[in-house]
Amino acid sequence: MSKITLTIDDQVVEVAPGTSILEAAQYGGIKIPTLCYHPDLSLHGSCRVCVVEDLNSHRLLASCVVPAGEGMNISTRSAAARQARRMNVELLLANHPQDCLGCDRSGSCELQELTYNLGISPASVQRFAGEKRDLPLDLGGVALKRDPNKCILCGRCVRVCEEIQGLGTLEFIGRGFDSIVTTGFELPQAEVNCAKCGQCATVCPVGAITEVSDLEHVWAALDDPNKHVVVQAAPSIQVSIGEEFGLEPGTVVTGKLIAALRRLGFNGVFSTEFSADLTILEEGNEFIQRIKGNKNLPHITSCCPGWVKYAEQNYGDLLHHLSTAKSPQQMFSTITKTYYAEQNKIRPENIFSVSIMPCTAKKYEKSREEHSDSGFPDTDAVLTTRELARMIKEAGIDFLNLNDDCYDPLLGAATGAATIFGTTGGVTEAALRTVKEVLTGEPLDQLNLGIMGVRDAKVTIADRTYRIGIVSGLANAAKVLDEVRAGQSQYDWIEVMACPHGCVGGGGQPLPANWEATKKRAQGLATMDQSNTVRKSHENEDVLKLYAEYLGEPLGGKAHQLLHTSYRVR
Repeated sequence: MSKITLTIDDQVVEVAPGTSILEAAQYGGIKIPTLCYHPDLSLHGSCRVCVVEDLNSHRLLASCVVPAGEGMNISTRSAAARQARRMNVELLLANHPQDCLGCDRSGSCELQELTYNLGISPASVQRFAGEKRDLPLDLGGVALKRDPNKCILCGRCVRVCEEIQGLGTLEFIGRGFDSIVTTGFELPQAEVNCAKCGQCATVCPVGAITEVSDLEHVWAALDDPNKHVVVQAAPSIQVSIGEEFGLEPGTVVTGKLIAALRRLGFNGVFSTEFSADLTILEEGNEFIQRIKGNKNLPHITSCCPGWVKYAEQNYGDLLHHLSTAKSPQQMFSTITKTYYAEQNKIRPENIFSVSIMPCTAKKYEKSREEHSDSGFPDTDAVLTTRELARMIKEAGIDFLNLNDDCYDPLLGAATGAATIFGTTGGVTEAALRTVKEVLTGEPLDQLNLGIMGVRDAKVTIADRTYRIGIVSGLANAAKVLDEVRAGQSQYDWIEVMACPHGCVGGGGQPLPANWEATKKRAQGLATMDQSNTVRKSHENEDVLKLYAEYLGEPLGGKAHQLLHTSYRVR
């Protein structure tokens, strides 16, 4: 295919036809500021922050949506381009709350960074001073909150909810000054068809959509001498939290993460990987039961609370296909307030259970009324990766120079199978490692199922070949579930993760969020799995001890009471 040749800032660049001017500049190592643009979403071209000047015609072009043309002579730094960018950002700031110091996104706000980089002063913003929006805040949810006064109408949240999640929960209404992004019928977010996945929060460039914070509840518990505060960290945290301290995505910082949690004052520091192994023993055996009885197939995973809520609201007729196994978060919290409490002679009401999750939907999950099988709310607080990073910084902990530490015993052992729970396809591979070995005594060949979108795989166990479906992103899930609903699906097992690439791309992960970062995090988890000497959940000695001393056998009476749940049409 012939190349297009153009000049950008006196540099000759060759690109394929259809490449935008913005992409062409990036290929040439030239950075053009953007705001409404996001590399993983469709083009919008509304903010005009990325304008450049075509020196041949002296027109200003939105570089994110205008394709590169043969012979173009583009300037990204001409006086006209710079002046237009500044004015566009000044207009946004004139209608934006000036509360940066108290904003959740201060320090990671793209508008704030642009203002600094473009040299915009408060005085220059004042020339556009006038009436500002004064819209009601949407603070009633348990996972996400919205401040429409901070919205800059970039449309990223609208696009991610429609294109990646297929929900269309958010939309533009009104015209001109009255334009806003809101929910259908302007209902509170807690009352609409929302999966609580938080993808809207990860793409929002400002603080218009953020997670509901549990930080003050956790600090209060740590300061309470009558509370025994236990924390669990999800698998993906150990390859993502380093980004908050300047490390590359995918850098494994498990030892420093544990050390930081201990420095913060948690009485017990554990990994959710322990209960991920526990989940596999329950869900793997549940799958074996189903295939032997040829009942409720395809078996659909239930670890992702965003997916579970989506299914309850949109596919209530298929809920019998979902595994009844709780998520690893909820299993761990239940065991903490039962087995752990008994072993350590602590009254369960004095245990405060905290989880560190890559996911905003986990905040919703902990609030579900059925999750109190210990006799108390199983999980008391959920912090996202971003919240934990703020906590570490507030405590003045020098994260990068911490000496590596180890998880506490009793609930501390984990296998490589549990580690890969943090990426799409990981739950399936972990489960099939156990299922195949239990049924045949033979090990499973490595599957490498991680991918964005929908992937088919076939696995032969004994004399039967099973068809496996791996899905991430709820828009993709809808395509697969519509086939199940129509009786056209050939799958025996379906894994669904609400977020792109699974938990590594969760709504509570470090910003900025993009698929390149999630791929690197997934690679970090895969490396950890491969280096682990124990890679099968049914070989986790601490989990086997838990069954021997407390739970009995997988799917047995006590295990079912504590580790399984139910769903309802919402």
